[in-house]
Parts: sequence; structure tokens; C-alpha cells
Amino acid sequence: MKVYIGGKEVVPERWRTAWNPNTYKFSTELQKGKRVQLRIEWRPDGGEAYCGLRVSEPRSAEERGKLSVWSEMAKDMDYYFIAGENLDQVVSGYRTLTGKASLYPKWVLGYWQSRERYKTQDEIEGTLAEFRKRQIPIDNIVQDWNYWAENQWGSHQFEPARYPNPQQMLDNVHKMHGRFMISVWPKFYCNTDNYKELDAKGWMYIQSPTDDIHDWVGPGYKNGFYDAYDAGARKMFWRQMDENLYSKYNHDGIAGVDAWWMDASEPNVRDCTPMWYRKALSGPTALGTSTEYFNAYSTVNADAIYNGQRSVWKGKKDEPRVFLLTRSGFAGEQRFSTATWSGDIGTRWEDMRAQMTAGLNYSISGIPFWGMDQGGFCVENRYVAAQQLYDRTKVENEDLKEWRELQTRWNQFGTFIPLFRSHGQWPLREIWNIAPDEHPAYKSFVYYDKLRYRLMPYLYSMAGWAHFKDYTLMRPLVMDFNGDKEVENIGNQWMFGPALMACPVGYYKARNRSVYFPEQTGWYNLYTSEFIEGGQNLIVEAPYEQIPVFVREGAIIPFGPEMQWSDEKPAELINLYIYAGKDGSFQLYEDEGTNYNYEKGKYATIDITYNDATRTVSFGKRSGSFNGMLKERRFNVVLITKDAPKALNLDNPEGKMVDYNGKAISIQL
Repeated sequence: MKVYIGGKEVVPERWRTAWNPNTYKFSTELQKGKRVQLRIEWRPDGGEAYCGLRVSEPRSAEERGKLSVWSEMAKDMDYYFIAGENLDQVVSGYRTLTGKASLYPKWVLGYWQSRERYKTQDEIEGTLAEFRKRQIPIDNIVQDWNYWAENQWGSHQFEPARYPNPQQMLDNVHKMHGRFMISVWPKFYCNTDNYKELDAKGWMYIQSPTDDIHDWVGPGYKNGFYDAYDAGARKMFWRQMDENLYSKYNHDGIAGVDAWWMDASEPNVRDCTPMWYRKALSGPTALGTSTEYFNAYSTVNADAIYNGQRSVWKGKKDEPRVFLLTRSGFAGEQRFSTATWSGDIGTRWEDMRAQMTAGLNYSISGIPFWGMDQGGFCVENRYVAAQQLYDRTKVENEDLKEWRELQTRWNQFGTFIPLFRSHGQWPLREIWNIAPDEHPAYKSFVYYDKLRYRLMPYLYSMAGWAHFKDYTLMRPLVMDFNGDKEVENIGNQWMFGPALMACPVGYYKARNRSVYFPEQTGWYNLYTSEFIEGGQNLIVEAPYEQIPVFVREGAIIPFGPEMQWSDEKPAELINLYIYAGKDGSFQLYEDEGTNYNYEKGKYATIDITYNDATRTVSFGKRSGSFNGMLKERRFNVVLITKDAPKALNLDNPEGKMVDYNGKAISIQL
């Protein structure tokens, strides 16, 4: 679709699958009393198709500069103004109001493989086995929807014909050092026992079955969503999950299901529904009308699962951390160990670029863990046809070349956000299904996947800071370089933690891009350590297999060992890269990674500081301890300076070795 006004293109080409539409907002200057031609070019691609154009009432420039806050239905309105000396303090204030972020399991920071969808037990086990065979790092394998019998949505039960032995499947995933996440909707077919049990208590939204709404599966089945605003309904919802999935598959005191995917938690009772009817289908709630409470559904649903799982382990040793992924987010979800992903996005370059600004805006709203369908979910027919042609002939046509480059750029982008997760419709998203081993798309993915795991000490420290210090992992440049006017509207580069500035590529065949280097500091190229002065825009190289990433002066980055999963081995040797030019500091955070012993104070930190004037690095006395902690370790300190650049070398970099036993020590570089 394209839109023209007065012969001028005001909406560039947009593409979207009709069952999951989105909006594209634009503004244009019109003169009062002057008629102009409006032209919409629309090319339906596939079956049912529709479009809409909504026009806002014209407003003056003065009105457009004002902020208006209103409520459709509220008994009263409270406003909280959160002030701080910087945006980290503002985020901290937000979490003071809505709850501290949980400390997410360490494995969550590793790579997740998902697709729409794995259809059998063999596909789940075989996919993870192929990652291990190829020695491509991975932590999490994801079971999307429809693992149940066709007419049993909401039963929470595997269909035996396709999943003959779920316990064996989960055990085998764990034997391969993987984690298992499963999709559980708040949706129930009316014929299921779980629906009937909830409905008997008045805990189902009944408008959908009353209106005889059928979904899209098979012949279509009547269904409803449960009322997550009722405390009793939440307990029953969890008990049904527990009996059919969680405690059922606990094996020798080890949880079989490691994480929960809470899909359609808007709640999306029916696709493509006007808001007035959407609310009618989603209430009334136990708290009041859906007009008042509709948006909070994902958080109360998260409450059901988080507190439900924790209740199973109450008083028991080594309670595994809860982790939830939800498609819709709301204030306070972070206290329930919940992250949000941005929904079923399109597979277009403009969709990838939109994810950059979406992730930054989401992160700065105060919830620390965000992710996306890396690679895009909804696929254009031309990409499907290109993959089918390749499967028959091994011919890489122009569309397949673009598909592979799009996936490459998206995977590079995904390396530098909180959740590193691939998901989407066919073509299949495992890297060997995207491109063969010798292809640059394959090589690039493996490189960045391994880099992500090398960064695990850095990443997990940030996860610790998110809990203890209200830290934000994916950081708009304005968070760290406030006062530099040039950074205020940059939506396609950001700080990933305190050290790394990621600058993804969002255009097909682009082999360079413009990068702004904030003026408050100098910068080093991550790969070459070439130095760049701050306060300037430059066109930088971005070859197919690599995106620009830069490191600020004074940064300290701990790189760990190469690993195939997040806790394969302890970081006994850390290659500690220090980038000269300014003083720097880093607090290394460590704990057991998977349980709640950190709530009992069982964790350790090491404060590392760098004095640029004396070229001295200091390791503070270790604070705290935990079971399995390394009492002695080595730091290979690698100093990067402006006049002596060194290529990034994570296998055997030349540095100064420090033997650390928990006592304070300083060395001069």
C-alpha cells in the first residue's frame, strides 16, 4: 500500500498480513479550503484483504505542541511525575512505583530458537540436537502453539500422536543442556474440561461463545478467555497448568518446563476487532468494566503464573527462577520476571527498522527486558516462493538473496538487545535452513552468536544491575549522553550496557551507514580498535557479515570463554578489555544463575576500576559469596589505546595476567 496527497507520496510502500494489521501514522500540511487529490495504491497479496484510512481533526501548530491526557472511563485520575538528575534515576523512580525487576535466569541471555511452529516431539529434539552437532551456541528451544489435539485448545495437554512421550522429550532437551519454553494461552475451547471448570465459577468471558464466534483452526471452534483479574481464577488457571504441564513433568526434583510463553495476552479474543467490541469480548472483569481495566491483562496473567510456579517450590531447596514472555506489556510486569516481545511483526526492511525505535522506546519506559521476532514473523509470498525454488533447484534467485541478507542483518541487530530470539513463519528460521554453511549469512550468525556467549559476564552483570540498581540494558543515547542535542532523536543506534554502541544496518545492500559519535567521549571500533573522536557524524563501513559496533573511552568489558550454553563452564579466565582515554569502572556480578538464592544474599560482586592517568587497573575485595563460586580466577587485562590499536582477539589476546583470589589488588599496565 502507498498513499499520495496532491501527487506527493506521503506513505511509502507498506506491507502487512491482513489478520494482524498495524497502523502507520503520518502527517501532512493542508491549506484550509483548498482541495487536493488523495490516491491510495493498494495491491492485495493473497486471500482476504482490507485497508482503512482514518483522518484526525486538523490542529494548529500551537495545539500540536501541547500534551493532552484523557481517559475514556475513570473514576479518578492520579498523575505521578518522576524526576531525576538523569534518566536512570527516572527509571528507578518508575520501578519504585511499579515494582523492582526480578533477576532473570542466566540462560535467558543466551540464544533462543523458535519457529511457528514445531509440530512434533522429534522436531523439538532434532532441532536442538542439530545445534549441538554443529556447535552453534543455544540455550532455549521454544514450543509454540497447537501442540494439543486440534479441538483441545486450553487443555494444556500434548497430542499423543505427535508427542508420544513428553517426559522423554523434556529430559532429552535437558540432557542436551537446553531449556524448554512452552506457549500457554489464556484461551480455552468450550468443550475442554478446563473451560468448564473455570466457567462453573463464573471465571470465563462468555461474550465470545454467546456470540457464537469460532476461531480459524480446522472448522473453527467456539472459545473464551479466562478472567485473570479474579484471584481465584488466577489460582485455578495456574493449577490447571501445573497439573497438566509443570508438576506433571518435574523429574527427580528438576522442572521439565523452564519458561512460559504467554501469547495473545492483550487479550486478543478475536483478531481484527474494533476496540468497542474487543472490550465487550474481554469483560466484564472481576474488578470492573474492561474499559477501565483492559490494558492490564498481561500483568495480572503474569501474576497467576509467577506466583503459581513459586508456590510449588515454597520452602524447597534450589527453587528455579520463573521466566515469562508476554505479547502485551503493562506497568509492573517486571516484578513477575516477565519480558515482552513486540508481537507478530512483518518481514520487511521497514519493519526491522521500526523495531529499533520500538525497542528503545520500550526500554526507556522502565521495563528492562524486551525482544522481538528476530527475522520478522509474517513473510511475503515472494520469499516463500524463493525458498521453495531453492529447495527444488538450489538456485538462489534475487528474492532469496534479499531474504538471506534481511535475516543476516536482523540477527546482527538481535545480538545487541536484551533477548536474542529468532522466530517466524516459514521459511524455517534455523540458520542452516536459512543458508548453507559456507554462505556469509550462516557465518555471520555463528560469529555473533558466539560473541554473545563470550559477552556473558558482561550481560549477566547487567541483569544483576537491573534488579539491584534499576539498570536499563538497551539504552537510547540520551540516557548516557544527555546534553548532546544530536542524540535526542537517534533511533537506530544505542548503548547496549555501559560500553557498547550498536549501530545495526536496516537497508538492503547497504554496505555502510551514517553513525553519530556522541561528543562527550572518544570511541573505538570494537573489531579493529581504531579510534574515533566524538562529536561527529561519519559514514562507516558495514560489510555483509558485520555491523558497526563501537566502544566508549574508559569502558571495561569482561569477555568469558567460548561456550555452547550459558552455564557450560565458569569464567575462570576473563579477558578484560580496557579502553584507554578516560577513567572507567565495572561491577562484575555473579550468582548461581538459575535459582532464588540471590534473594537470600547469596551473590558476589567485584568492583573493577581503571585510572587512565596512571594506567592502573584495580580489583576490589570481592563482596559476598554463593554456592559454587570461583574462589580464585584469572583476569587477562588487555589495554586498548589510541596509538596502539589491536584487533579483537577473544582466544589468546596479549595482555597482563592477574591472579585474583578475592582480595584487593592493583596493577599498572
